[in-house]
Amino acid sequence: MERCLLVRGRVQGVGYRYWAARQALAIGEISGYAKNMENGDVAVLMQGAEEKLNTLQVLLYKGPLFARVDSVIESPEYRAYFPPVVNGVFKRI
Repeated sequence: MERCLLVRGRVQGVGYRYWAARQALAIGEISGYAKNMENGDVAVLMQGAEEKLNTLQVLLYKGPLFARVDSVIESPEYRAYFPPVVNGVFKRI
């Protein structure tokens, strides 16, 4: 299963992408990317089993200490901003 999300709020300059990658690694078996967008949002592309993606999506609402997440919305149109997913890898780009 694949899901593309757009995270809005204060999510750049606070370690959000690094934090998201660590969360995906901790959950395990999630591949994908977290990418800063020009407008200050972070786009997240993730692939894996539905229950694991649901767990990560819930965590994305929290974010690291200095982040403020206003919304996390499914945005399949942002898929075009990402390279092909490498199985077993979740990284910041």
